[in-house]
Amino acid sequence: MKKILLVLAISFAFFSCKNEQKEESSNSQVEEVAIHYQSFGDEITDEGVLTKTEMIEKYNALKPGDTINVKFTTTVKDVCQKKGCWMNLDLGNDEAMVRFKDYGFFMPKDIAGQEIIVNGKAYIEEMSIEDQRHYAEDGGKSKEEIAAITEVKRTLAFEADGVLISKVEKE
Repeated sequence: MKKILLVLAISFAFFSCKNEQKEESSNSQVEEVAIHYQSFGDEITDEGVLTKTEMIEKYNALKPGDTINVKFTTTVKDVCQKKGCWMNLDLGNDEAMVRFKDYGFFMPKDIAGQEIIVNGKAYIEEMSIEDQRHYAEDGGKSKEEIAAITEVKRTLAFEADGVLISKVEKE
């Protein structure tokens, strides 16, 4: 009788370990897909995304006061170094200043150079000298660079409600 119980216990342990391995492998496959982007703000997908070139064309068609809802991909130029509350995105010869809807989320401070997807409202604004200096200070600009800001600037603005940051896989 003891031998039968011992065989049953060993069989049970063997089969339960085998089931755990199957569960782990199926979970790791799901994780590979889910880890492709780091998500901030509202949940968005990488479908229906405009290219940087297409977005530049959209901005060129805007006038102050116009807004469009759009999702596009580009590279991060820089991020607020105080708390990640804004970022500038590369748009060729220009850049788009991104702030986050209701200051509901912030970006990591070390994502300059990374590819991202942003979703939200694009618009044109006239940025005051004071605001430009404030953002320059947050961005870590020198006192000389900040003092050189002396004119109101037409800026490409964006209010993001969701952001996806591409994760770079290191081998």
